[in-house]
Amino acid sequence: MKEYVIDVDILLGQVKAALERGDPKSAAGLLEALRPADQAGVFDDLFPEEQDAIIPTLNVEDSADILEELEEEDAAEVAARLHPADLAEILDHMEPDEAADLLGDIAPEKAARVLNAMEEAEEVKPLLAHQDETAGGLMTSASIVLQTSMTTSDALAHLQELSPDDEDIYYLFVTDTGGRLVGVVNLRTLVTHPKTAKIADIMDSEVVFVRADADQEEAANLMKRYDLLALPVVNEDSQLLGVITYDDSFDILEDEATEDIYRLGGLAQETPMDMPIGEAVRKRLPWLIVNLVMALMSVVVLSLFETTISQMAALAAFFPLVAGVSGSAGTQTLTVTVRSLALGEIEPKKALKVVFNQIGLSLVNGLSVGLIIALIAVIWKGSLMLGVIAGVATLVNILSTAVTGVLIPLLIQKFKSDPALASPIIVTALTDALGYLVYLNLASAVISYLV
Repeated sequence: MKEYVIDVDILLGQVKAALERGDPKSAAGLLEALRPADQAGVFDDLFPEEQDAIIPTLNVEDSADILEELEEEDAAEVAARLHPADLAEILDHMEPDEAADLLGDIAPEKAARVLNAMEEAEEVKPLLAHQDETAGGLMTSASIVLQTSMTTSDALAHLQELSPDDEDIYYLFVTDTGGRLVGVVNLRTLVTHPKTAKIADIMDSEVVFVRADADQEEAANLMKRYDLLALPVVNEDSQLLGVITYDDSFDILEDEATEDIYRLGGLAQETPMDMPIGEAVRKRLPWLIVNLVMALMSVVVLSLFETTISQMAALAAFFPLVAGVSGSAGTQTLTVTVRSLALGEIEPKKALKVVFNQIGLSLVNGLSVGLIIALIAVIWKGSLMLGVIAGVATLVNILSTAVTGVLIPLLIQKFKSDPALASPIIVTALTDALGYLVYLNLASAVISYLV
């Protein structure tokens, strides 16, 4: 067995050198010797004019592989520069769902011309009717469908006639005469039963499926929960429309996880590092302003205790500790909650159980951190009372994050909003304001012992 190792930088240099000396055929040969993911990696690092020079000399199957492997935006840019007839030939060699996605990313007028020029257009057209972020938009056409009236012999002959790709025969879905999904048969079951056995008798009628209008994340979570390699997609009449394969579900889970990470950071959409400054400002500045408005809660609380703070300046030294540690605890709770919501692990009816679980955890953490802060105050400022106040305030604040970090995302989701986007701002603002309020109220009550 030969080890497959390539140096992308060296290969990229070789491809560029071939193009510079006017030899796109040699450049294409270098790419064609690679696996699809590596082909796309090298191709993506070429300048647009270099990509345009090499595409016509590439094998059409390799061109299709490259467009499938590229990021959607990059693939759309390449497709937009291709002649409709050339693009149609490439799309005919792509998976139907990938072809549909790419057609949806280019200008509608050009997409229509390309579709008219495609030989496999009938497989792609039904997929274009569904929105991108739905199960229907994620599915590909079901290339193999068995009928209840078939025998195992009929089914095997059907498979031999179609000669499907490996990824198409994980599960063989069964429909009735009306095209409604009624069962599933795995290949092992098919080949181990007598040739005369009816598919209706050997199929499993308990099929996990998803509606075409369901969110793509719901489909991906179903596949993850039940360890499925393929998930059938049906319409409102239970008619089989297509299939979602495991590789597509992985992509969706990755995309959704990335989206949640950006939103936890206060960004509504992904913002690449090379995004133009004007566009990046439009995406980030509004959420910074919202954060500023929410942070005014803490300013108001502090202004109410100006007299207390002026009487003992040492109180101000512990503001970062009380708010910072509690804010970190809130972020931890919030991150776990948002992730669990995204994976469907938390339901509203289980909210109280989750809150009590987080309170127990926060109690242990709050006591531990509160004692450390109290000890710091005693050693640094020589004030036991200041240490008690700072420690108790930290404990109360960390306990509050157990409630806000769970209930606020659940409440936001109940109102059909994205908890990953709005929760961090609200939880942070409430945590900071409550921390200052408890801390300074306690200090005001015992100020005579502090000064």
